[in-house]
Amino acid sequence: MADESLGKFADDPEVKLALIKKLEAEAHKAEAEALLHEEVRREQAVAARQVERVEKETLANDKFHQTYVFDGSVGSGTVSNCIKQLTVWHRNSPGCPIEIIFNSPGGGIIDGMALFDYIQFLRREGHTITTSTLGMAASMAGVLLQAGDTRVMGRESVLLLHEASFIALGKVGEVEDTMELVKKLMTRIKRIFANRSHLTERQIERRWRRKDWWLDSDEALKLGLVDEVR
Repeated sequence: MADESLGKFADDPEVKLALIKKLEAEAHKAEAEALLHEEVRREQAVAARQVERVEKETLANDKFHQTYVFDGSVGSGTVSNCIKQLTVWHRNSPGCPIEIIFNSPGGGIIDGMALFDYIQFLRREGHTITTSTLGMAASMAGVLLQAGDTRVMGRESVLLLHEASFIALGKVGEVEDTMELVKKLMTRIKRIFANRSHLTERQIERRWRRKDWWLDSDEALKLGLVDEVR
């Protein structure tokens, strides 16, 4: 190639020098392009690994494993958010197993009973529901812990049972009506605990009357208030 390029000027030193410089420049260009190609390839490989890592982290998220963490007070907002997510799983994956993990101080009985009833609906629809607690399931959250097919408690978690607390304002008749509602709700709550444990309603009432009844995981398991301790 070099000889053909030189031709009749092959013996001309300046021509030779110019051709050599040209060939060196082309070689440098080819080397630079190769290095650039290799750099692009490495960057693409790094980007692909980052995308794969993000995908793995995303797919490891609780919602992709039908696990809902209920870590606030029981109220209209938290219950609504929970039911919405449970509904998505129910419609997209009929019959899939679902776990609800409670770390909650409890809250509203009416709101809590709405979630309790919805969990029962999901069970009737073929979903296997695991209710568990990491931290604490206190008050209404303790009732919701009873809603699942399998009830699980973290080794160092605690469970709180106590009488319902309500604020009743208004006329005497209105206060009496509120108290009547509270008594009905307390009867239902005692029945829920009694039906899922080794305790009778009378035993439950005697233990929680006018005080908080805290249980650790071993006590809860012994009394049948949970099925497993992990």
